[in-house]
Amino acid sequence: MTPPWTVRTLGAALARGDVTAEAVAELSLARIAAEDGTLNAIITPNPHVLEDARAIDRRRAAGEAVGPLAGIPVLVKDTMDMAGLPTTGGWSKLSARAGGVDLIPRRDSAVVARMRAAGALLLGKTNVPVMSASGTNANDSWAGPTLNAIAPERAPGGSSAGSATGVAAGYAVIGLAEETGGSIQNPAAAQGLVGIKPTFGLVPNSGVMPLANSTRDVVGPVAQTVRGAAIALDVLAGYTPEDPKTVAGIGRRPLGGYAAAIRPGALQGKRLGLYGPGWRHANLSPASEALFRTACEGLRALGAELIEDPFAGSGFADLAHFVSALPYDPRGEESVVYDLDRYLATFGPDSPINSLDSLRRVTGADPFDPAGPLGYLWELEDFRHLVANYRDPPPLTRFLGIREHYLQIFKQVMNAHRLDAMVMPQTQAEPPLLHAPEPILETAVSEINIAGLPAITVPAGLYPSGAGFGLLFVGRLWKEARLIAFAAEYEAIT
Repeated sequence: MTPPWTVRTLGAALARGDVTAEAVAELSLARIAAEDGTLNAIITPNPHVLEDARAIDRRRAAGEAVGPLAGIPVLVKDTMDMAGLPTTGGWSKLSARAGGVDLIPRRDSAVVARMRAAGALLLGKTNVPVMSASGTNANDSWAGPTLNAIAPERAPGGSSAGSATGVAAGYAVIGLAEETGGSIQNPAAAQGLVGIKPTFGLVPNSGVMPLANSTRDVVGPVAQTVRGAAIALDVLAGYTPEDPKTVAGIGRRPLGGYAAAIRPGALQGKRLGLYGPGWRHANLSPASEALFRTACEGLRALGAELIEDPFAGSGFADLAHFVSALPYDPRGEESVVYDLDRYLATFGPDSPINSLDSLRRVTGADPFDPAGPLGYLWELEDFRHLVANYRDPPPLTRFLGIREHYLQIFKQVMNAHRLDAMVMPQTQAEPPLLHAPEPILETAVSEINIAGLPAITVPAGLYPSGAGFGLLFVGRLWKEARLIAFAAEYEAIT
């Protein structure tokens, strides 16, 4: 978009009447038309966005109250239901355009409904890998690969690849992303954006195609600035009876909202623990190490006290159990068979696909086949039983035990060292080439998604390839406001 607006500056320009929502929508659509043939971020445009923008302008002209995101362009991850538009999950079997069968939701997902109510201009739905099963790219999507907007030869991050690329390319100022294992952090960091991964249960994910709805899935924003991401989180967070787990977040949101937490001097005197082998048995590349040390110098200049590897000797790093094909711990994702069947049921009796049985019958395929997109889950001990009994709520005894163990050690270390947060590079090394077999190597994806902890990624430089280097702040449960304040303070000097 031109000029390079943020949520705050564009919101102010709209409120003053310097620009109309219709003009903003037209600028976004023109940018998409010019660039997305190459970047491939958007797979399903919203045909009603100009109509929606004109309605916002009419309400504003009539003196009616408009929402906090009125006229702000937003992109929606494909897995999040938008009434009347297909949810494909990146899988050709669920896309009529690729010879499959469309899933057309009757209702918006909870997060899309909240964005609409806030007045956001929903530009369309963005590309993802098949069943959101890659944290690196969307190369296997029926719609083809999405490029990294700032380093086109490098992986864009996944699975929220399209949302991040669309924001980094300037189509929108907010993108809705979803994480089970790095899908907010990876694309935000790789493309020089801010991404907030909230505490599990703070933001509803009802109406979102699941990978681990019962255990790990979280929806959060990617944006150009910390403040913009915080404003989006203010809209997204909170209880809804559609998603009973969000009851855990009642009373946890800060008075005045997350954006109100941003203040000068937030890092002064704060104690931050640093990444080391006590957190994970993985070394940083020389490029990541150099960028991280530069970022640490900036944190010290802002008054923070940095504690080297506070998790040393805690046993935290030994809790990881990576699958053979990836340096990734998928525990908790075994709930997907139950979660996906429940999600499909929301499409109702008139939909050709409304259960796992009908999905298999209509598509002639099974995402849980050992050779399928979610075949890696067969390495989990209970998965065979859960696939055979998918209509029974999974007991998840082992997963809950490991979550409690992670949280116990995390709390002990944070208390023992009087830490306000952990801070680390978001990635161990720069993102791989777009079509390379190697995955993005993260530092904290499995740990914080199993534990349900919040984190925020903020830009902290560029790798030699031009891909983004992100600094990751990780905090205690429900402490998003504190992390936002720290990230904004750091952002101000970069």
